Amino acid sequence: MYLIKTLMKCIREFKKPAILTMVIVFFEVILEVIIPFVVADLVSKIEGECGLGTIAKYGAVLIVLATLSLTCGAFAGKFCATASCGFARNLRKDMFDKIQTYSFENIDKFQSSSLVTRLTTDITNVQMSFMMLIRTAIRSPFMLIFSFIMGFVMGGKIALVFLAVIPILFFGLIIIARKAMPLFRKVFRKYDNLNNSIQENIKGMRVVKSFVREDYEKEKFDKAASDVCKDFTKAERILAWNNPIMQVCLNIIMVVILSFGSKVVITSLGSTMNVGQMSALLTYGFQILMSLMMISMIYVMLTMSIESAERVVEVLNENSSLTNPPHPIYEVKNGSIDFDNVSFRYGQSKMILNDINLHINSGETIGILGGTGSAKTTLIQLISRLYDVTSGEVKVGGVNVKNYDLDTLRNEVSVVLQKNILFSGSIIDNLRWGKKDATMDEMVSVCKLAQAHEFINAFPDKYNTHIEQGGTNVSGGQKQRLCIARALLKNPKIIIFDDSTSAVDTKTDALIRKGLKEYIPETTKIIIAQRVASVEDADRIIVMNNGQIVGIGNHEELMKNNEIYREVYESQNRVGDTNA
Repeated sequence: MYLIKTLMKCIREFKKPAILTMVIVFFEVILEVIIPFVVADLVSKIEGECGLGTIAKYGAVLIVLATLSLTCGAFAGKFCATASCGFARNLRKDMFDKIQTYSFENIDKFQSSSLVTRLTTDITNVQMSFMMLIRTAIRSPFMLIFSFIMGFVMGGKIALVFLAVIPILFFGLIIIARKAMPLFRKVFRKYDNLNNSIQENIKGMRVVKSFVREDYEKEKFDKAASDVCKDFTKAERILAWNNPIMQVCLNIIMVVILSFGSKVVITSLGSTMNVGQMSALLTYGFQILMSLMMISMIYVMLTMSIESAERVVEVLNENSSLTNPPHPIYEVKNGSIDFDNVSFRYGQSKMILNDINLHINSGETIGILGGTGSAKTTLIQLISRLYDVTSGEVKVGGVNVKNYDLDTLRNEVSVVLQKNILFSGSIIDNLRWGKKDATMDEMVSVCKLAQAHEFINAFPDKYNTHIEQGGTNVSGGQKQRLCIARALLKNPKIIIFDDSTSAVDTKTDALIRKGLKEYIPETTKIIIAQRVASVEDADRIIVMNNGQIVGIGNHEELMKNNEIYREVYESQNRVGDTNA
């Protein structure tokens, strides 16, 4: 009931076609149940040697009934398709909208490959179940009940055989479901792993090819796909028992009706039951069995879909670990940053940052240097509140980041990542992610500052050049410069460069830093870099190691007082001398 209650919220504007489907199906069932009764009466009239006029009259009635039934079926199918497809669209939209509210912590919990599976395969399963519920699950029980009533009217106690087979079917389905459900849970988890393998392979295709690892990747994929196939086949084999059980029930009913019904017709000479009633009873028996078969199919589909529904609802009911406070602040006064006794860990892992105390003045240029795993990126993610601190406080503009409206804070903190993403569309479309209504002059200005204007003009379509998904048709350095230009369009109070000039040459890097200093002097600039040359002219440089700040100062001060910084500088300059 909890799953149904949650999913029903997604029906919304498609409630009317869903209800119309059920109403029309009800009338369709009534018409289909009346037809055998009319046929039985016609057979009785023929036995009584009625005229052609009577036969024609009954024939006309049957044609009208069949036409009405067909019309009801067509409209039921139309409304059912509208309702089920609309429900799936709303469900997919609600899930996607919910995912947009997730923090990085929530995304880490589900994994992107699992979210893709839930948005596609799982929603399709739920959609199929919904479609069966509003049409087949209404039709079959009504057909079962009305056919049984009419069968009892036509055949008397012989119709009780219908009741005898229901326990056989019921217990058979219960056993099937108990054995199949755990297997479906395993299958969907393995689907997530399979999608993750595909996603990883496609993203890393260049690496795969450069190391000639195609055969290894094929073998890994075949193993994962075979694993899914094995479990799914096992589950399907269990579900396949549904059909033999139904056939046994059908055969029992047909044997009983034909044996006892024929005997009653012959011995009573048609007084207790005539040929027309016998034919109607057989028809109602077939309808009952078909209804039971459809109910069993619904049961099988629901068995498969319950796990999908649980996975979908899990996404819908997941609340972001980062939320706005009751009375958020909608203005960031300046770009000053304070870390007060800040410590942080991912989930239940060990502490990544330990007791960080740091003050950055608004407008300062800060360099951050440190080895891989020193928590440089983790530090800057706390500024725009992509994660919440485990202990301590992070302040921007003198206010705890937890007290800001999230959109307000993130609009004032631009982050340019080393592996930033460009989206499919023109260069203009990508730039306007930074500012929706940016003018052409504004875009040209920031592109010149990011040293991107020259290579953009070299393209045949210039700023209208189409960017492929992920920016695969531009180089790494070009992608980074476009991302820098996009971030500058926001005109934020804080801009963070997370090793975002690693793919450009040192001359271009120097020109970008010079432009930033002149163009946005009041914006706080934080530059994470591996090259000392990228940060040596910063106002202050922070040296990090193992999640702690082990040195702060300008280039000259750190050369005198910080061994880590001095070693990095000397090793990089020796390499430069050798190459020269």
